[in-house]
Amino acid sequence: MLFRSVMFGAFGQTKTWLATRPDGTLRPLTNADYYKAGAVTGTIAAFVEGPIDFYKSQIQVQIIRSRADPNYKPAYTTVFDCVKATIRTNGFKGPFQGLGATLVRNAPANSVYLGSFEVMKDQMAAYRNCKKTELPAAWVITAGGLGGLLYWLAIYPVDVIKSAMATDSIEPSKRKYPNMATTYKKLMADGGPSRFYRGFTPCLARAMPANGVMLYTVDKVTALLNK
Repeated sequence: MLFRSVMFGAFGQTKTWLATRPDGTLRPLTNADYYKAGAVTGTIAAFVEGPIDFYKSQIQVQIIRSRADPNYKPAYTTVFDCVKATIRTNGFKGPFQGLGATLVRNAPANSVYLGSFEVMKDQMAAYRNCKKTELPAAWVITAGGLGGLLYWLAIYPVDVIKSAMATDSIEPSKRKYPNMATTYKKLMADGGPSRFYRGFTPCLARAMPANGVMLYTVDKVTALLNK
């Protein structure tokens, strides 16, 4: 919830900033503006999404290990325990483990994701000779679904690298994946190019309906708030 609020809030504010002329008047946004706004949004959102993903990944990997090995004893029993451990070990930079990979993923991914969504809505509105706010729900959902699909097509291998770094040990001396270059080499050695596409098909299958409905909802709520 927090991450999505920050992301869509940043996207709206960035679009307004790009559309504002030096004299304070507004100009129409170009296709390039939408992609720029998406990139800025992804960069800003990474600083919120990074810690959330990191803690989620740390807890998830413990659950997986517990199911595979009944004798495994989780290092943390709660998310709060995990937060305390990471800050105690690495200070306040602890929650940002893998942030570099998150930034490399988020900026281009959200540029493609949000930029394509807005451009497709513009094209659809021009085709139907109507305002974007007048587009039928099915058309907006389709644009959002395709935007979500393009998001994962653009950066899935980078997300695999990011996930490996986020699930790694919080202790620097014990990390298997200390940086993106090392992570790439080790994952490539582990399974070749296909290692970067594990889980790709179900991710794409989920991307279209989930993002279509979400972006349609955001679009409608934004329109209502702007009235």
